[in-house]
Amino acid sequence: QVGIISANGDQEVGEKIAEAMEKVGKEGVITVEEAKGLDFDLDVVEGMQFDRGYLSPYFITNPEKMSVELDDPYILIHEKKLSNLQAMLPILEAVVQSGRPLLIIAEDIEGEALATLVVNKLRGGLKVAAVKAPGFGDRRKAMLEDIAVLTKGEVVSEDLGIKLETVTLGMLGTAKRVTIDKDNTSIVDGACEADAIKGRVEAIRLQIENTTSDYDREKLQERLAKLAGGVAVIKVGGATEVEVKERKDRVDDALHATRAAVE
Repeated sequence: QVGIISANGDQEVGEKIAEAMEKVGKEGVITVEEAKGLDFDLDVVEGMQFDRGYLSPYFITNPEKMSVELDDPYILIHEKKLSNLQAMLPILEAVVQSGRPLLIIAEDIEGEALATLVVNKLRGGLKVAAVKAPGFGDRRKAMLEDIAVLTKGEVVSEDLGIKLETVTLGMLGTAKRVTIDKDNTSIVDGACEADAIKGRVEAIRLQIENTTSDYDREKLQERLAKLAGGVAVIKVGGATEVEVKERKDRVDDALHATRAAVE
């Protein structure tokens, strides 16, 4: 009902939003994408969202929405801070050669490293964006591993004996799409096998059963929800580019309004 009102009485849009919320929960991640042809579809895919936004507004690719949109990106998951990109040059070169965009997730990306990425992005050589890793301490490690499972990548960590200089494309995660705004990063349709997610979810469930700390349990349940919930993708088509954009904006607006009303 709320969905239909928020969609200015457009029943089809309202019903799709309601269905999406039913599938991933009202806290769940719902994204809106352009579809080929006239379709208006709903898919639920493996994915997750975490509360870290872009590290620089220069990474923005969609000025209208103030967001970064990366299609089919490689994802570099790095456990520590990146302060200088020297060690990263081999893998950056490989990504540039592949022609695909790159998302870097790290504890932090400081001064010179961030400036170098921004300059490369602005010159058009590298489609790149960077965000801080979610969480703190051990929980950050665990969440990076969750992201690695989801995207079928590896966590680059000296503790595990993986050095940045030796990272290859095969060690990076991938996803169909990544969207980043100033507060959140959404990874949509990670490359993992469903079994890998199931295994990870089971492991977290066991930890929830065995922990004695309420705080830990709550944080584990958050991780479980993020990983198991998936992402609902509403695909909006139309006869012309203008129509697609107009419908997509309408669905976006309705989604925001519905979320606000449900809260």
